[in-house]
Amino acid sequence: MKVSVDISYYPLLVEYIPFIKGFIERLNKHKNIVAKTNGMSTQVFGDYDEVMAILTAEIKKSFELPHSIFVMKVINSDLNHVDGTK
Repeated sequence: MKVSVDISYYPLLVEYIPFIKGFIERLNKHKNIVAKTNGMSTQVFGDYDEVMAILTAEIKKSFELPHSIFVMKVINSDLNHVDGTK
């Protein structure tokens, strides 16, 4: 099953940008998913099991920093292809 995840990361620190960039860089190292970032969030696309395993591992790394918040929307469809092609 293909999945699309819209995820936002909010480290509750004054210097939050390096932590967000680090999270996005870690996602981009995974070749089995597609991660697209804009000013509000990052969208992750791929196979459900792979995406969820990657997000679980990368969120856990980010939770080593106290007081981190993630907001996610998970959709059981690949929205990476706006025109509906696969």
